[in-house]
Amino acid sequence: MAGSSQKSKKRAPQRRRSSGNPARRPVAELGPVTAKDWIGAARLRTLPLAVAPVVLGTGAAQVVDRSLHWVIALACLSVAVLLQIGVNFANDYSDGVRGTDTQRVGPARLTASGRVPAKRVLLIALVFFALAALVGLTIVVRTQQWWMLAVGALCIVAAWFYTGGKRPYGYNAMGELFVFVFFGLVATLGTTWVQAFRLPLEAWLSAVAAGLFACAVLLANNLRDIDQDRAVGKRTLTVLIGRRATQVLFTLFVLIPFGLAAWIALLYPVAWLAMLALLAGLVAIIIVWTYRQPRELVAALGLTSLTALVYAGFIYWALVA
Repeated sequence: MAGSSQKSKKRAPQRRRSSGNPARRPVAELGPVTAKDWIGAARLRTLPLAVAPVVLGTGAAQVVDRSLHWVIALACLSVAVLLQIGVNFANDYSDGVRGTDTQRVGPARLTASGRVPAKRVLLIALVFFALAALVGLTIVVRTQQWWMLAVGALCIVAAWFYTGGKRPYGYNAMGELFVFVFFGLVATLGTTWVQAFRLPLEAWLSAVAAGLFACAVLLANNLRDIDQDRAVGKRTLTVLIGRRATQVLFTLFVLIPFGLAAWIALLYPVAWLAMLALLAGLVAIIIVWTYRQPRELVAALGLTSLTALVYAGFIYWALVA
Protein backbone atom coordinates (compact mmCIF):
# COMPACT_ATOMS: atom_id res chain seq x y z
CA MET A 1 0.00 0.00 0.00
CA ALA A 2 1.04 3.58 -0.59
CA GLY A 3 0.73 4.42 3.11
CA SER A 4 2.97 1.55 4.21
CA SER A 5 5.51 2.32 1.51
CA GLN A 6 5.66 5.91 2.66
CA LYS A 7 6.22 4.79 6.26
CA SER A 8 8.98 2.48 5.12
CA LYS A 9 10.81 5.33 3.52
CA LYS A 10 13.68 6.61 5.58
CA ARG A 11 13.60 10.17 6.65
CA ALA A 12 16.13 12.31 4.90
CA PRO A 13 18.78 13.45 7.37
CA GLN A 14 18.36 17.06 8.41
CA ARG A 15 21.29 19.33 7.70
CA ARG A 16 22.73 20.96 10.75
CA ARG A 17 22.55 24.71 10.38
CA SER A 18 25.82 26.53 10.76
CA SER A 19 26.04 29.07 13.51
CA GLY A 20 26.37 32.65 12.36
CA ASN A 21 28.90 33.25 15.12
CA PRO A 22 32.29 31.68 14.24
CA ALA A 23 33.17 31.45 17.93
CA ARG A 24 30.33 28.95 18.45
CA ARG A 25 30.99 26.70 15.47
CA PRO A 26 32.42 23.21 15.94
CA VAL A 27 36.18 22.87 15.53
CA ALA A 28 35.71 20.58 12.53
CA GLU A 29 33.58 23.20 10.80
CA LEU A 30 36.16 25.94 11.41
CA GLY A 31 38.84 23.86 9.72
CA PRO A 32 42.58 23.76 10.32
CA VAL A 33 44.46 26.80 11.56
CA THR A 34 45.95 28.90 8.78
CA ALA A 35 48.32 31.85 8.61
CA LYS A 36 45.24 34.05 8.28
CA ASP A 37 44.02 32.82 11.67
CA TRP A 38 47.33 33.69 13.33
CA ILE A 39 47.32 37.12 11.71
CA GLY A 40 43.75 37.59 12.86
CA ALA A 41 44.75 36.69 16.41
CA ALA A 42 47.40 39.44 16.27
CA ARG A 43 44.45 41.85 15.70
CA LEU A 44 46.17 44.08 13.18
CA ARG A 45 43.37 46.65 13.33
CA THR A 46 44.67 47.63 16.79
CA LEU A 47 48.25 48.26 15.63
CA PRO A 48 47.63 51.92 14.66
CA LEU A 49 47.16 52.49 18.38
CA ALA A 50 50.76 51.35 18.87
CA VAL A 51 52.09 53.44 15.99
CA ALA A 52 50.27 56.71 16.79
CA PRO A 53 51.92 57.46 20.18
CA VAL A 54 55.40 56.82 18.75
CA VAL A 55 54.72 59.21 15.85
CA LEU A 56 53.38 61.83 18.25
CA GLY A 57 56.21 61.34 20.74
CA THR A 58 58.82 61.62 18.01
CA GLY A 59 57.27 64.86 16.78
CA ALA A 60 57.32 66.28 20.29
CA ALA A 61 60.98 65.27 20.63
CA GLN A 62 61.82 67.19 17.47
CA VAL A 63 60.33 70.30 19.03
CA VAL A 64 63.25 70.13 21.49
CA ASP A 65 65.87 68.63 19.16
CA ARG A 66 65.18 69.28 15.49
CA SER A 67 67.23 66.28 14.34
CA LEU A 68 65.40 62.99 13.89
CA HIS A 69 66.88 60.17 15.95
CA TRP A 70 65.48 57.60 13.54
CA VAL A 71 67.21 54.54 15.06
CA ILE A 72 65.72 55.19 18.49
CA ALA A 73 62.39 56.15 16.93
CA LEU A 74 62.23 52.85 15.02
CA ALA A 75 63.23 50.97 18.15
CA CYS A 76 60.40 52.66 20.07
CA LEU A 77 58.02 51.73 17.27
CA SER A 78 59.19 48.11 17.42
CA VAL A 79 58.66 47.96 21.18
CA ALA A 80 55.16 49.41 20.89
CA VAL A 81 54.07 47.07 18.08
CA LEU A 82 55.60 43.97 19.71
CA LEU A 83 53.92 44.77 23.02
CA GLN A 84 50.58 45.35 21.30
CA ILE A 85 50.75 41.99 19.53
CA GLY A 86 51.91 40.31 22.74
CA VAL A 87 48.94 41.78 24.61
CA ASN A 88 46.56 40.54 21.92
CA PHE A 89 47.88 36.97 22.09
CA ALA A 90 47.91 37.08 25.90
CA ASN A 91 44.27 38.16 25.84
CA ASP A 92 43.45 35.34 23.42
CA TYR A 93 45.04 32.88 25.84
CA SER A 94 43.61 34.27 29.09
CA ASP A 95 40.07 34.83 27.79
CA GLY A 96 40.15 31.42 26.15
CA VAL A 97 41.12 29.45 29.25
CA ARG A 98 38.57 31.39 31.31
CA GLY A 99 35.82 30.57 28.82
CA THR A 100 35.07 34.24 28.16
CA ASP A 101 35.51 34.05 24.39
CA THR A 102 33.05 31.18 23.95
CA GLN A 103 30.22 33.75 23.95
CA ARG A 104 31.91 36.50 21.94
CA VAL A 105 30.70 38.02 18.67
CA GLY A 106 33.08 37.97 15.74
CA PRO A 107 35.95 35.78 14.51
CA ALA A 108 36.80 32.77 16.62
CA ARG A 109 39.86 33.12 18.83
CA LEU A 110 42.61 30.53 18.67
CA THR A 111 42.34 29.33 22.27
CA ALA A 112 38.56 29.49 22.65
CA SER A 113 37.97 27.63 19.37
CA GLY A 114 40.11 24.72 20.59
CA ARG A 115 42.08 24.60 17.34
CA VAL A 116 45.35 25.67 18.99
CA PRO A 117 46.56 24.39 22.37
CA ALA A 118 46.37 27.13 24.98
CA LYS A 119 50.03 26.70 25.91
CA ARG A 120 51.08 27.37 22.34
CA VAL A 121 49.17 30.65 22.27
CA LEU A 122 50.73 31.56 25.61
CA LEU A 123 54.18 30.79 24.23
CA ILE A 124 53.60 33.10 21.25
CA ALA A 125 52.54 35.89 23.63
CA LEU A 126 55.67 35.40 25.73
CA VAL A 127 57.87 35.44 22.62
CA PHE A 128 56.50 38.84 21.61
CA PHE A 129 56.93 40.15 25.16
CA ALA A 130 60.53 38.89 25.15
CA LEU A 131 61.24 40.55 21.80
CA ALA A 132 59.79 43.83 23.08
CA ALA A 133 61.96 43.55 26.20
CA LEU A 134 65.06 42.89 24.10
CA VAL A 135 64.51 45.91 21.86
CA GLY A 136 63.67 48.01 24.90
CA LEU A 137 66.94 46.97 26.49
CA THR A 138 68.86 48.21 23.46
CA ILE A 139 67.15 51.60 23.83
CA VAL A 140 68.16 51.74 27.50
CA VAL A 141 71.75 50.80 26.72
CA ARG A 142 72.00 53.39 23.94
CA THR A 143 70.43 56.21 25.98
CA GLN A 144 71.87 55.15 29.37
CA GLN A 145 68.45 55.70 30.93
CA TRP A 146 68.69 52.66 33.19
CA TRP A 147 65.68 53.60 35.28
CA MET A 148 63.53 52.89 32.22
CA LEU A 149 64.16 49.18 32.74
CA ALA A 150 61.62 49.42 35.56
CA VAL A 151 59.16 51.17 33.25
CA GLY A 152 59.56 48.45 30.63
CA ALA A 153 59.07 45.71 33.20
CA LEU A 154 55.95 47.45 34.49
CA CYS A 155 54.56 47.64 30.96
CA ILE A 156 54.94 43.89 30.47
CA VAL A 157 53.46 43.09 33.89
CA ALA A 158 50.52 45.40 33.24
CA ALA A 159 50.01 43.84 29.79
CA TRP A 160 49.81 40.35 31.29
CA PHE A 161 47.50 41.16 34.19
CA TYR A 162 45.05 42.98 31.92
CA THR A 163 43.26 39.65 31.40
CA GLY A 164 45.74 37.26 33.08
CA GLY A 165 46.22 36.21 36.67
CA LYS A 166 43.60 35.48 39.32
CA ARG A 167 42.17 38.99 39.40
CA PRO A 168 42.67 40.63 35.99
CA TYR A 169 41.87 44.32 36.14
CA GLY A 170 40.41 44.21 32.63
CA TYR A 171 37.56 42.22 34.20
CA ASN A 172 36.97 44.89 36.83
CA ALA A 173 36.39 48.10 34.88
CA MET A 174 40.06 49.13 34.94
CA GLY A 175 40.89 48.44 31.29
CA GLU A 176 40.44 52.02 30.12
CA LEU A 177 42.75 53.33 32.84
CA PHE A 178 45.45 50.85 31.81
CA VAL A 179 45.10 51.73 28.15
CA PHE A 180 45.21 55.48 28.81
CA VAL A 181 48.32 55.23 30.99
CA PHE A 182 50.37 52.74 28.98
CA PHE A 183 49.18 53.23 25.37
CA GLY A 184 48.87 56.98 25.83
CA LEU A 185 51.10 58.54 28.47
CA VAL A 186 53.89 55.97 28.77
CA ALA A 187 54.19 55.22 25.05
CA THR A 188 54.17 58.86 23.93
CA LEU A 189 56.18 60.42 26.76
CA GLY A 190 58.64 57.54 26.77
CA THR A 191 59.26 58.00 23.05
CA THR A 192 59.87 61.72 23.55
CA TRP A 193 62.15 61.25 26.55
CA VAL A 194 64.57 58.75 25.01
CA GLN A 195 65.06 61.07 22.02
CA ALA A 196 65.13 64.50 23.67
CA PHE A 197 65.48 63.90 27.45
CA ARG A 198 62.80 66.53 27.98
CA LEU A 199 59.01 66.52 28.02
CA PRO A 200 57.61 69.68 26.43
CA LEU A 201 53.95 70.61 26.63
CA GLU A 202 53.45 69.25 23.11
CA ALA A 203 54.40 65.78 24.37
CA TRP A 204 51.82 65.91 27.18
CA LEU A 205 49.02 67.11 24.91
CA SER A 206 49.87 64.42 22.36
CA ALA A 207 50.04 61.73 25.05
CA VAL A 208 46.56 62.58 26.30
CA ALA A 209 45.20 62.48 22.75
CA ALA A 210 46.79 59.08 22.05
CA GLY A 211 45.44 57.69 25.31
CA LEU A 212 41.91 58.88 24.61
CA PHE A 213 41.88 57.33 21.13
CA ALA A 214 43.05 54.02 22.60
CA CYS A 215 40.32 54.19 25.25
CA ALA A 216 37.73 54.89 22.55
CA VAL A 217 38.76 51.75 20.67
CA LEU A 218 38.47 49.69 23.85
CA LEU A 219 35.01 51.12 24.51
CA ALA A 220 33.86 50.19 21.00
CA ASN A 221 35.21 46.68 21.51
CA ASN A 222 33.51 46.28 24.89
CA LEU A 223 30.25 47.75 23.61
CA ARG A 224 30.24 45.07 20.92
CA ASP A 225 30.71 42.36 23.56
CA ILE A 226 28.54 43.85 26.32
CA ASP A 227 25.92 41.06 26.36
CA GLN A 228 28.51 38.28 26.21
CA ASP A 229 30.61 39.92 28.92
CA ARG A 230 27.59 40.17 31.20
CA ALA A 231 26.82 36.51 30.58
CA VAL A 232 30.29 35.36 31.67
CA GLY A 233 30.70 37.82 34.54
CA LYS A 234 33.28 40.07 32.88
CA ARG A 235 32.74 43.46 34.53
CA THR A 236 34.10 45.90 31.97
CA LEU A 237 33.42 49.62 32.34
CA THR A 238 30.82 49.27 29.59
CA VAL A 239 29.01 46.53 31.52
CA LEU A 240 28.93 48.73 34.63
CA ILE A 241 27.77 52.00 33.04
CA GLY A 242 25.61 50.58 30.24
CA ARG A 243 25.23 51.26 26.53
CA ARG A 244 24.09 54.90 26.58
CA ALA A 245 26.82 56.11 28.91
CA THR A 246 29.39 54.17 26.88
CA GLN A 247 28.20 55.88 23.70
CA VAL A 248 28.55 59.29 25.34
CA LEU A 249 32.01 58.44 26.70
CA PHE A 250 33.13 57.10 23.32
CA THR A 251 32.04 60.34 21.66
CA LEU A 252 33.99 62.44 24.17
CA PHE A 253 37.11 60.29 23.83
CA VAL A 254 37.07 60.73 20.05
CA LEU A 255 36.33 64.47 20.06
CA ILE A 256 38.56 65.75 22.89
CA PRO A 257 41.82 65.05 20.97
CA PHE A 258 40.63 67.48 18.29
CA GLY A 259 40.19 70.13 20.94
CA LEU A 260 43.81 69.46 21.91
CA ALA A 261 44.79 69.73 18.24
CA ALA A 262 43.19 73.19 18.14
CA TRP A 263 45.30 74.14 21.16
CA ILE A 264 48.45 72.90 19.42
CA ALA A 265 47.42 74.75 16.25
CA LEU A 266 47.70 78.08 18.09
CA LEU A 267 51.49 77.64 17.88
CA TYR A 268 51.71 75.19 14.97
CA PRO A 269 49.08 76.18 12.34
CA VAL A 270 49.58 73.01 10.28
CA ALA A 271 47.91 71.15 13.15
CA TRP A 272 44.56 72.40 11.85
CA LEU A 273 44.93 69.74 9.15
CA ALA A 274 44.48 67.12 11.88
CA MET A 275 40.78 68.03 11.72
CA LEU A 276 40.64 66.00 8.51
CA ALA A 277 40.97 62.88 10.66
CA LEU A 278 37.68 63.88 12.25
CA LEU A 279 35.91 62.69 9.10
CA ALA A 280 36.66 59.06 10.00
CA GLY A 281 36.06 59.77 13.67
CA LEU A 282 32.58 61.15 13.02
CA VAL A 283 31.64 58.09 11.00
CA ALA A 284 32.78 55.91 13.92
CA ILE A 285 30.65 57.98 16.30
CA ILE A 286 27.60 57.63 14.05
CA ILE A 287 28.07 53.85 13.92
CA VAL A 288 28.37 53.63 17.71
CA TRP A 289 25.12 55.56 18.15
CA THR A 290 23.09 53.85 15.40
CA TYR A 291 24.33 50.24 15.25
CA ARG A 292 21.77 47.43 15.25
CA GLN A 293 24.01 44.36 15.28
CA PRO A 294 27.13 44.09 17.49
CA ARG A 295 29.32 43.12 14.51
CA GLU A 296 28.72 46.58 13.04
CA LEU A 297 30.94 47.98 15.80
CA VAL A 298 33.96 46.25 14.27
CA ALA A 299 33.89 48.98 11.63
CA ALA A 300 33.76 51.66 14.33
CA LEU A 301 36.76 50.07 15.99
CA GLY A 302 38.78 50.12 12.78
CA LEU A 303 37.75 53.68 11.92
CA THR A 304 38.77 54.93 15.36
CA SER A 305 42.19 53.32 15.01
CA LEU A 306 42.52 54.94 11.58
CA THR A 307 41.50 58.28 13.08
CA ALA A 308 44.27 58.01 15.66
CA LEU A 309 46.89 57.23 13.02
CA VAL A 310 45.87 60.03 10.62
CA TYR A 311 45.65 62.46 13.54
CA ALA A 312 49.16 61.51 14.66
CA GLY A 313 50.53 61.98 11.16
CA PHE A 314 49.19 65.53 10.84
CA ILE A 315 50.28 66.53 14.34
CA TYR A 316 53.78 65.21 13.60
CA TRP A 317 53.87 67.27 10.41
CA ALA A 318 52.77 70.36 12.35
CA LEU A 319 55.44 69.92 15.04
CA VAL A 320 58.34 69.40 12.64
CA ALA A 321 57.31 71.83 9.88
